[in-house]
Amino acid sequence: MVQMSKRSEVEPFHAMDVLAEATRRRDAGHPVISMAIGQPAHPAPKAALDAAREALGHGRLGYTDALGTVSLKRAIAAHYHRRHGLSLDPQRIAATTGSSAGFNLAFLALFDPGDRVAIARPGYPAYRNIMAALGLVVVEIEADADSGFTLTPESLERAAARDGKPLKGVLLASPANPTGTVTGKARLKALADYCRHNAIAFISDEIYHGLTFDGEETTALEVAGDAIVINSFSKYYCMTGWRIGWMVLPEARVRAFERIAQSLYISPPELSQIAAEAALGANEELDGYKRAYAANRALLLDRLPQIGFSIASPMDGAFYAYADVSRFTNDSMAFARRMLAEINVAATPGFDFDPIEGHRTMRFSYAGSGADMEEAMNRIARWLG
Repeated sequence: MVQMSKRSEVEPFHAMDVLAEATRRRDAGHPVISMAIGQPAHPAPKAALDAAREALGHGRLGYTDALGTVSLKRAIAAHYHRRHGLSLDPQRIAATTGSSAGFNLAFLALFDPGDRVAIARPGYPAYRNIMAALGLVVVEIEADADSGFTLTPESLERAAARDGKPLKGVLLASPANPTGTVTGKARLKALADYCRHNAIAFISDEIYHGLTFDGEETTALEVAGDAIVINSFSKYYCMTGWRIGWMVLPEARVRAFERIAQSLYISPPELSQIAAEAALGANEELDGYKRAYAANRALLLDRLPQIGFSIASPMDGAFYAYADVSRFTNDSMAFARRMLAEINVAATPGFDFDPIEGHRTMRFSYAGSGADMEEAMNRIARWLG
């Protein structure tokens, strides 16, 4: 048998494994409620669906430029002007096949095998897994109450001193998954300045922008013109299955990213680009969805502690509650399996986000319907009562 590469030896994405099992149980007729993944309960906005239907009627869908259509890039630039008061050259914007493609492109274009890249722990597992598959050294830095649940120049300095090797990159998410941390403008600027002064590439994951409930939502572009910004239409815009996102790049780096994108992806799907452009004008509808998430957030902030799960980090943004479940288990993976098997509620074990302390935590997504969130809390309360 041909031996598999070491690149394939990454940890599974446990949230997706939980989703797969939840789907199998639902298909078998079980009344499953999934709080396992960040999947909005709402459809794509009406304007996006109408634009897609019109495009399908014409039937002339094909390849676009590797970094997306001029029309979509201009619309994204206009979004930054409306929301943040920034004037961006549309040529700095790259449409991507979801934010996942943005991370792939960033890691390939910026780093070589063996380079060290810092991320927060707990954090999104795909960062760690993609970088490991590409031969990068992942430097996980604990983000706890002492650091405001985010990365800081001090924590980066300590990591570099501890390891005796320089960092080549820093990746920060705000709002963050799974913690919900929103890193404010002053802290974001301090981090970006540290990276610039130490020749460290700074990547800002902003895919949960638009879903801030408390705190100051800032794009890294406001404080760092050389930052690599990654965003997506999946979360606030409710377009997970359309697989469309975008990046904002320093002008001098655009061609390097384009060369890699040409061979890896050819281009993002044109249908998704058309729908995404229309979605950028649907804020009134989307803010209505956000109000529904806010109601779910309030419910979980109230019910999870009543059940016995303490909130382990801020819930200032995104749509997750990261909870300490150690009152009931020291093995969140086994606990998640039992919860799904016995009461048909799916949530993600913390090991996905924190390989050191995740055995005692779980992430609950509150992106579902209000009725499902209420029922899920009732089931868990009865189960543990």
